[in-house]
Amino acid sequence: MAIFSDDAVAIKPKKHKNPITQSDSIEYDKTFESSIRPKSFEEYIGQGALLETLKISIEAARKRNTTLDHMLFYGPPGLGKTTLAGVVAEQMGASIKITSAPALERPRDIIGILMSLKEGEILFIDEIHRMNKVSEEILYPAMEDFTLDMTTGKSQTVKTMRIPLPKFTLIGATTKAGELSSPLRDRFGIIKRLEFYTIEELSRVIKRTAKILSIDITEDGAKSIAKRSRGTPRIANRLVKRVSDFAIVKYDGIITEDVAESSLNTLKIDEFGLDTTDRALLKLIIEKYDGGPVGIETLAAALSEDVRTLEDVCEPYLLQAGLLQRTPRGRKVSPEGYRHLGIKNVTIQGSLFD
Repeated sequence: MAIFSDDAVAIKPKKHKNPITQSDSIEYDKTFESSIRPKSFEEYIGQGALLETLKISIEAARKRNTTLDHMLFYGPPGLGKTTLAGVVAEQMGASIKITSAPALERPRDIIGILMSLKEGEILFIDEIHRMNKVSEEILYPAMEDFTLDMTTGKSQTVKTMRIPLPKFTLIGATTKAGELSSPLRDRFGIIKRLEFYTIEELSRVIKRTAKILSIDITEDGAKSIAKRSRGTPRIANRLVKRVSDFAIVKYDGIITEDVAESSLNTLKIDEFGLDTTDRALLKLIIEKYDGGPVGIETLAAALSEDVRTLEDVCEPYLLQAGLLQRTPRGRKVSPEGYRHLGIKNVTIQGSLFD
């Protein structure tokens, strides 16, 4: 059975008819994320082609009585890379150790984890594109030959030892596959991109989460939340929780289309799923830089936001939705972005080669 580093005992949410006390709410927040994680392929919604590939790989590994090939999942944040790693571990009947590349700063950090692995265990490394060069080089023989190369002594007395490791499966996750070095990327047997979810898939995610929250939701209510979830299950789950608060406090405890629309408008999340930061980014480019192009560092400084926040959180969906364009000279707002904000594009268009 998969074991998560943040493993907690799941609690059963109270029915919406019974008020939740403050202490209940604090404990509930701690267990909410783990309680909604799918534990099997049957529970996992979306990513159909990827799931089919994983099912075949797992079945083949069982028949060969071998460990799974190392896997790399990449794509925008919030699409379920960590959850999918847990599902793979569950299906293989293996435990899973979860860490992130920034936590593996020193060689002894990655060495300690590798030496603690058991036969068939799964090691999940999030943000693997941020792995430093030394730790990355330690991974090469571990992934390829299941060995650990270590040196002892100094100068003329230095000795190299090759320590065998149990066979394990490394699952890496990244939002920036292009930043992985070729030697590391080439050692993964399965490399798959997670795609943004459709409205129908998100509606199923939302209804499942509402059921776990013990709150009623209509089909139209689920679809209304799905349309504003930016194609991302993590955002959909967060919005369900927020809208359920409104439904319990201000309405009759049922999430209908009207309840969802009113609640999300109050939260300043528009029909495209854009929040205050997204709209501020688009308006800044239009009002201060004539619609662009403008560099991402300039935008981050003007908004007092971190560059990585804009690149990893805001940009992927704005680009996918066609509201923002990324050019060699910088970012610019698309005609669709102008229309969405209700701003007339008065910029005189040049030639196609400008």
